Amino acid sequence: MTEAIHVRPVVLSDFPAWKVLWDGYNAFYDRHGDTALPLEITRMTWSRFFDVYEPMHALVAESAGELVGLTHFLFHRSTIQLGPSCYLQDLFTAEAARGKGVGRKLIEEVYRRAQTSGVERVYWHTRETNTTAMQLYDKVGEKQGSVVYRKSL
Repeated sequence: MTEAIHVRPVVLSDFPAWKVLWDGYNAFYDRHGDTALPLEITRMTWSRFFDVYEPMHALVAESAGELVGLTHFLFHRSTIQLGPSCYLQDLFTAEAARGKGVGRKLIEEVYRRAQTSGVERVYWHTRETNTTAMQLYDKVGEKQGSVVYRKSL
């Protein structure tokens, strides 16, 4: 990939290409087959990106007219600071575009948008086994040593 990488907000016509990336992201996190996300969740997620009352946002990376990456992030309040925080919830790069700076550009654009919005911090989670992505994350963020617990209800 020698073409420039352009990061921008999603537009409605991006849905088919975005969904290919979204499906790849969900497969990476083992949400496929019997554990696949219901289409209803994908459709609701997509619609939230275009609802001005939702704090959820989506950016895509484009190169040579093709979508090669995505990120989703949301702003929320915190009990430990006055300003909002930004949770970078999803980040995915097409396999052919990995190692070409797509992930870094997406993260940097989230940083820029968060800072413009008065956000004091951006954070995200990844699996301990996601060592390839962590090579980038170690360069663009600080590991906090947190352990995430959850319980489905």
